Amino acid sequence: MELLSNIALGFETAFTAEALFYCFLGCCIGTFVGALPGIGPMVTISVALPLTFGLDPTVALIMLAGIFYGAQYGGSISSILLNLPGTASTAVTALDGYPLAQSGRAGFALFINAVASFCGSSISILVVMAFAPAIAEIALRFNSTEYFAVMVLGLVAACTIGGGSPLKSLIMVVFGLILGIVGMDINSGAMRYTFGFLELTDGISLISVAMGMFGVAEIVRKMAGPSQDAPKSMVADLSLASMLPSRKDLSLLWLPTLRGTAVGSMIGALPGAGPTVAAFMAYATEKKVARDPARFGKGAPEGVAAPEAANNAAVQAAFIPTLSLGIPGDVVMAILLGAMIMHGVVPGPQFISNEPAMFWGLLVSFWLGNLILLFLNLPLIGFLVRIITVPGRILHPVVIFFICLGSYSVANNVFDVFVTLIFGVLGYLLMRRGFHPAPVLLGFILGPMMEENLRRSLVIARGDPSVFLERPASAAMLGLALLLVLLPLRKPVLRILRGRPS
Repeated sequence: MELLSNIALGFETAFTAEALFYCFLGCCIGTFVGALPGIGPMVTISVALPLTFGLDPTVALIMLAGIFYGAQYGGSISSILLNLPGTASTAVTALDGYPLAQSGRAGFALFINAVASFCGSSISILVVMAFAPAIAEIALRFNSTEYFAVMVLGLVAACTIGGGSPLKSLIMVVFGLILGIVGMDINSGAMRYTFGFLELTDGISLISVAMGMFGVAEIVRKMAGPSQDAPKSMVADLSLASMLPSRKDLSLLWLPTLRGTAVGSMIGALPGAGPTVAAFMAYATEKKVARDPARFGKGAPEGVAAPEAANNAAVQAAFIPTLSLGIPGDVVMAILLGAMIMHGVVPGPQFISNEPAMFWGLLVSFWLGNLILLFLNLPLIGFLVRIITVPGRILHPVVIFFICLGSYSVANNVFDVFVTLIFGVLGYLLMRRGFHPAPVLLGFILGPMMEENLRRSLVIARGDPSVFLERPASAAMLGLALLLVLLPLRKPVLRILRGRPS
């Protein structure tokens, strides 16, 4: 009965005129930017974040979340029609979606995308409803040592479970932690790493870091690389009749959709995994269980349904650690976590009990948003196809302009614009050297909270660091974090022990 009353509270919150409007707006923006190759939800949420300051916190988060999961829908459109993934998580969709489009079944592939995405999201929302409150209830028993340990585990997992070099990711996390301690020490009042700039007294702006390292850096990378403008030739048949599947097609798709949803729900809840890893794992799973794996890569419908269900399920499941523990699972979740903090909302175990209307309203809005996307995507396919042909020479300067405008609007301070541009250049240089800036933002947001809990624990223990090993939960999480750090070193160590050169 308590669950039903909570869901009713969520419907009451999400069904207001303002919430419905901004949910619809977020879904439209997400679909739009998802369909544009190379932009993605990170850039868009960073740019849109300053625009939400005048909104109610719940409505602001509903809109930003709509951009996130809306981009998963839109990203598949360019993957299927043009073989140009709109987001990283939809790259695997192109493997079978594009061959389907080339064979004249583009409408069918787009139908699979919309329905599988909706099914994956809807089921994953039920998982979030079931597990997020339970995890938060367990976390309420934590003290400062456990909070510090779970943040360390989250950061290490985000570096070692995700793609790329774990060592480079750890370096970027440390850099983010250093950025997070810039400003006034909350305990002593001393200034740290401000270099005489009064504008840094309250620390570096989250907006400047996010929009610089993800917005400006990504646009600069696109402008510096070869042109990736969409070709003008589109598939001809995109009528509604061409999208409807036959009974035989439906019988082939429901199991891959369910398997993809299961993979996405599990992977999405892990810090650092995210929708991209979930999509590729779901695709690999389908190839393993398929009777004829040779069909994949040549237009197999299951190769579209499973990854699309997985990446959308992973997006919803990523809210489990973010809302219940205050630990962002990936960089987009980190930006949303930062948005909550900037709106005066404290994420973590007490969030669900302190802000029940916001929590359940968000979850209900996720389902409403996915329902909106289901009915929005199918009739607007032709319009979206025209959008993805916008040349980069027009799109990129417009995005840079809005990034600078958004950075300035936070505090009406030109200093923030310069900080944004500096971090944009820094982010571009880091990406060129193989250092992805995503872990920087995770460290930047979690750094102050980690420092606060670390110092509180040491003060209580009178400076004795063994306090982190005295409590079983803290010791177990720190031990698991150490294991995740050591696992990538096992192969080089084995080579050395066997006398082989590395």
